[in-house]
Amino acid sequence: MSVLLTDSDCELWFDELEPLNIKNIEMPYILDGNEYMYDLGKTTDFKDFYNKLRKGVSSTTSALNIEQYKNFLTPIFESGEDVLYISFSHAMSGTFDQLRIAMKELKEKFPNRKLTLFNTNAISVPSGIQVKAAAKLKENGATDEEIISFLKEFTNNIACYFMVNNLMHLKRGGRLSATAAIAGSILNLKPILSFDSKGSLKVVNKIIGRKAALNYLTKKVIEDAIDEEKYDAYIIDADCRNETEEMAKKIKTSRPNLNVKLQTIGPVIGSHCGPDVVGVVFVAKNRVVELEKNISNVEVL
Repeated sequence: MSVLLTDSDCELWFDELEPLNIKNIEMPYILDGNEYMYDLGKTTDFKDFYNKLRKGVSSTTSALNIEQYKNFLTPIFESGEDVLYISFSHAMSGTFDQLRIAMKELKEKFPNRKLTLFNTNAISVPSGIQVKAAAKLKENGATDEEIISFLKEFTNNIACYFMVNNLMHLKRGGRLSATAAIAGSILNLKPILSFDSKGSLKVVNKIIGRKAALNYLTKKVIEDAIDEEKYDAYIIDADCRNETEEMAKKIKTSRPNLNVKLQTIGPVIGSHCGPDVVGVVFVAKNRVVELEKNISNVEVL
C-alpha cells in the first residue's frame, strides 16, 4: 500500500484535495517577519496578503527542514505504508535536498519503506492537475507504477501560460535581471511565461500592454484546449478576479463544453510573482516546452 502525497505548491485547493484522500505538506512563507504555513485556501485571507504586497510589505519563502519532513513522514512509515509524492518543480526550490537527507535518515529506521518522487517540472495548478489525475487513477485501483507511467506522458499535455504584471517582483526573486526588469517596465512589456524542459521559468512571448496579454491568454485556451469532457481548464490570478471573470466568459462563449475554474494564486507562489498576475492552465496536445527525453523525473528514495 502507498499514500499519495503532494504539497501546497501544487495549489490544488483544500476542497478538491481532501475528498481525494491526498495527504498534503504545507509549505511556508514569511510575511512581514511572521511565518505562516499555506493551507491551500482553507483559512488564507488572499485580499489582505496581496494588499500588503501592494503596500510594499515583504514576503519571502523558505525550504522545509529535515526534521519537518521526518515528522511528517514517520507516522506514514510506522503504519507500514510507502509514499508516492507528486511534487512541484525541483528547479524552483532547494527543499527537495532536505527531503533526500530526511529520507536517508528515515531509511535507517524503516529499511523496507520507500518514497517515490515524481517531479512535475512545474508549479501551482499545472502540478495540481497532475495530482488530481493521479488521485482518480488511485481511486480506481491503479498501482504506483501505473500512475507513474501515466504521469510521464500526461505531464507533456499540461499547458501553462501566465503573465506577470510587475517585472520587479521577478527581479527581486532572482528570476530576471535588473536591466531587463527596468527596460520591460518602461516599455510596458508583459512577458508570457511558462516552464522550460527542466522546470525553470521561460519567457515564451512578449506582448505590449496588459489588455493584449490577457487576450493572448484567453485565445490560447480557446484554440489549444483538448479533452474538455475529462479535464477542467483553470484561470489563476493574484487578486484580479474581475479580469479573469471576463476571460472565463469569453472562453465559455467559444468553448461552451469546457469547464473553466477560477482560482487565486496562493501566498507562497504569490511571494515571488506579486499581485495582478494572470495565468491559464489546461490540457493540450503538447506542453508549451516539452520535457527533455533523457531527463528522468522519477526518483525512488
